Amino acid sequence: MKKIILLICSIVFFASCNDTSKVQELDIQNTSDEATKNEPTKPEETEVWKPIPPTINPFGQNGVPSDAIVLFDGSNFDEWISAKDSTEVKWILNGDGSMTVKDKTGDIQTKRNFGSVQLHVEWRSSAEIRANGQNRSNSGVYLQNRYEVQVLDNNDNETYSNGQVGSIYKQSIPLAKASVATGKWNTYDIIYHAPEFNSDGDKTKSATITVLHNGVLIQDHFKIKGTTEYIGWPKNVAHGPAPIKLQDHGDNSGVSYRNIWVRELN
Repeated sequence: MKKIILLICSIVFFASCNDTSKVQELDIQNTSDEATKNEPTKPEETEVWKPIPPTINPFGQNGVPSDAIVLFDGSNFDEWISAKDSTEVKWILNGDGSMTVKDKTGDIQTKRNFGSVQLHVEWRSSAEIRANGQNRSNSGVYLQNRYEVQVLDNNDNETYSNGQVGSIYKQSIPLAKASVATGKWNTYDIIYHAPEFNSDGDKTKSATITVLHNGVLIQDHFKIKGTTEYIGWPKNVAHGPAPIKLQDHGDNSGVSYRNIWVRELN
């Protein structure tokens, strides 16, 4: 009798397990069906037609995108002022369409204020070797007057890595050194997204920056920690749109700039 009871119990147990397995299998099938039952069945169901992006000429006048603001084309300093006192620029306007830092005359900055931008800058170190380390053709491109992309002649001239050419000064070492020969023209193509602050002045979103040096990616969507300080930690005081600035390092750098344009990013 006991053997019969045990046999019946075993049959019931295995039958129950089999049913449970079937239920679980059915549940998985139902879940899968639920996830896919609303999937589009026609290609036009996933086509989006608006908004329509604006059409621009990527190679407009003098090779500049047609929606860009030309900040310097070599003919004048109309878009620039002295950063220290808003007077006329005292840098050297050259006959070849470039400008050169005039030592100890101070930084220059744009008259206009900018937020998030695509910025194109061409720069050249002095062909004459005038110094070593941080004093050899030192300058900088500042976004919103606060965040510096370092300009420096590092060819056979080592310095601290977070201050070398292409660094986000004292914050981010470049992924590579992509400089051309000393005295030749370099390009920086910069994609910059401005930081965001709340009504209390607290930073809610860091600025980000991507830099291509002579077409080579050297900064990849780096989150800027704050102002790029020479001494001390980065600061994060709330601000809005601000000028683009070019640095006079004050050491007879001989750095030149040309062909500067910017596209504002919404």
